[in-house]
Amino acid sequence: MEDMILKTTGLTKKYNNKAVVDDLSLEIKRGEVFGLLGPNGAGKSTTMNMICSLVRPTAGDVELFGKELRRNKRDIIRRIGYIPQELAIHGNLRAWENAELFISLYGIKGDKLKAAVDTSLEYVGLSERRTEFARNFSGGMKRRLNIACAIGHDPELLIFDEPTVGIDPQSRNFILEKIKESNKKGATVIYTSHYMEEVEAVCTRIGIMDNGKMIACGTSAELKKMVGGNEDITLEEVFLTLTGKKLRDIGD
Repeated sequence: MEDMILKTTGLTKKYNNKAVVDDLSLEIKRGEVFGLLGPNGAGKSTTMNMICSLVRPTAGDVELFGKELRRNKRDIIRRIGYIPQELAIHGNLRAWENAELFISLYGIKGDKLKAAVDTSLEYVGLSERRTEFARNFSGGMKRRLNIACAIGHDPELLIFDEPTVGIDPQSRNFILEKIKESNKKGATVIYTSHYMEEVEAVCTRIGIMDNGKMIACGTSAELKKMVGGNEDITLEEVFLTLTGKKLRDIGD
C-alpha cells in the first residue's frame, strides 16, 4: 500500500501568460486531512482541477497513488471522489437518480449500483428524500447530494473544493462531521476553503496558498511557530502575518 497519496512537482498553470498556479510542489500522505487555505483567486480550485485531470497543467507533474497521472488517468480517477465548488447535480432528476447517474460512471452496475446509491444517500442523510427532485432541495441538501454522488464508488481520496459556501450553519456542521467520519473510515481528504474555523476544525495539516504559490505548510501548531507565535495566536493572525491579508474580509 502506497504511503504517499499525492505528489506534485513544479505544478504550474498559466492563462494568457499569467500563472494562476505557480511552481507548486506538494506531498500528501495516506490518512491525512489536508487543508488548503487561501482567498478566492489563490489558485486552490485550479490546483484541484489539475489533480483531478480536469485541467491540463502548463508545466509540472502530478503523481497519485504512486503513479503518474498523465499515463494512468483512467485507473487513478476511479480512486478519487471529487466534490466541486459548483454543484454538479441535475435539478430535474430525483435524488436517487442523481446518485445512480454519477456512481454508474465508474462502471458500477446492477445490484452493486443499487446498494451504492442506497449507502451514499443514507450516508448524507437523504434516504427519506430520495424520491424528491433535486431542484426542490435547499442549498444545504443540494450540497449533501453533491457529496453522495461523489462517494458512491468508495474512493480512497476525497477532494472537497469549498463545499460549504453559501449554506446554513447546520448543514455546514453536518458536512464537516462527515469529512471526519470518512477519514476515520480510511479515506484521505483534501479540503480547500477560505474559512479559518473549518480548516482548523477538520484538518491535520494545512497549506496556505496565495497568488498561486504555496507560502507555508504544516500543522496548525507548526504554522503558529513559524511566525513566532505561541498557542494563543489564531490561525487568522498567522495568515495575516504571512500574506498581509485578512482572510475574513474576502467574500465568497
